[in-house]
Amino acid sequence: MREHVIVSSTTDSETTARELAAQAVEARLGACAQIVGPILSVYRWDGEVHADPEWRVEIKTAADRVPALVELIKQQHNYEVPEIIATPIEGGSAEYLEWLVQETRTG
Repeated sequence: MREHVIVSSTTDSETTARELAAQAVEARLGACAQIVGPILSVYRWDGEVHADPEWRVEIKTAADRVPALVELIKQQHNYEVPEIIATPIEGGSAEYLEWLVQETRTG
């Protein structure tokens, strides 16, 4: 069975989240993406604790597309160190997972 992954990242605005999601899908690096937010992120940066609203982008993709997707997010992101986390999908609908792979191939 092929490996399937959810790659997630957070952004500082819904507009930026939509742009990242659209770029990933248009480039066939993700089959689909959901945007969740706003959420409140609490984190330490430059020695200070911050609490800021963010939007999470969750991109479903095939495992072999993850390196290129990570590079796209790094290039397009406006954070100095963007959150990029890849989580394996352990199971699910076989039809959906096959569609996911097909949509990450050139068509």
